[in-house]
Amino acid sequence: MSQDWNTKHGPRRVRRDPPTLDEAIFAAIGITDDQEAQAEIAASLMGMPLEPVLAEVRKVARSSARSATRVIAGEQGAQRSVVVERRVVRKFGNDKRV
Repeated sequence: MSQDWNTKHGPRRVRRDPPTLDEAIFAAIGITDDQEAQAEIAASLMGMPLEPVLAEVRKVARSSARSATRVIAGEQGAQRSVVVERRVVRKFGNDKRV
């Protein structure tokens, strides 16, 4: 779908695409934990019937239930965050060191 609108610089065209099914389900999972509500939200975002979306939501729920979340426990069972940073080494073209 596209829509034209006029600006002071002339007409502009904006392209609006509906989200993919995976994107709609991901957004619905962030809103609620209820699978039926997730399916309703994703179906309304996509403009699709509820039944096929509900089947996909259940598939995603099963696959996410299999993947375990790992939490690192510190002293006395307290949770702590672990930050992993990637170090970028900058090499310059005029660097003569080996």
